[in-house]
Amino acid sequence: MGWRSHLGTAVKDGLKPVVDLVYPPRCPVCGDAIAQQGGLCGECWGELEVPGEPACATCQRPLGGVAITQSNHCFVCKAEPPRHSGVIAATLYNDASRQLILTLKHGGKIALAPLLGQLLAARMPPAEGELPLLVPVPLHRWRIWKRGFNQAALIAQDLAKRGKGDLLIDGLVRRKPTPSLGGLGQDERKNALSGAIAVRRGAASRISGATIILVDDVLTSGATSTACVDALLDAGAASVQIACFARVIDGRAAGGKNGKTATA
Repeated sequence: MGWRSHLGTAVKDGLKPVVDLVYPPRCPVCGDAIAQQGGLCGECWGELEVPGEPACATCQRPLGGVAITQSNHCFVCKAEPPRHSGVIAATLYNDASRQLILTLKHGGKIALAPLLGQLLAARMPPAEGELPLLVPVPLHRWRIWKRGFNQAALIAQDLAKRGKGDLLIDGLVRRKPTPSLGGLGQDERKNALSGAIAVRRGAASRISGATIILVDDVLTSGATSTACVDALLDAGAASVQIACFARVIDGRAAGGKNGKTATA
């Protein structure tokens, strides 16, 4: 298998000049020319906002200076502690991260998945002992047929290649199609997701007792991730942590400048 891997790498490297000639490298955020495929221009790199401190120890929501002196948890997590074991976010949701996600999901640029995976992997602590299971948030089969891929699964695959866990790509299933949750209230989101997400019967034995990292592209209201976390914990998972490329913070619109949502 080693020589095949080296051969594949050599062929890919050899084709790079041809690919760059036919498809000149462009920044997926602003469209400016860049040095190589799969990256961003310097200005757009600077536009990505990485979560900083102080932040909630559970959900990574930024905390004000007054709040951090009283607790290392935000008021939301203190009022209603979540069942998950924490959130890892590569970026905070803004115009730059939104454009990357839209280009991947609705532009079909699946070659961006390794970039999103790289940025997320950099925020994840080194794995110690037995690797966790990487379980992507599922799409309904109709959505996959229409789009052609599950962006969360592509990111999870890249994380597995980077040694961040063992991939269980179909650990969860979406049993019914659900509408876009943007603009819906809390009760409406809960009703829309009721009975929609479940552990795949054949994956139950692997999930029971396992440490899980739930992988998604965007964490918005948390309704979908909560449904996934509940399904995994109810199936016997030891713990579930959420890893996402972009974390929407309260008060930031998910629709962006042109109104198109990255969560649809």
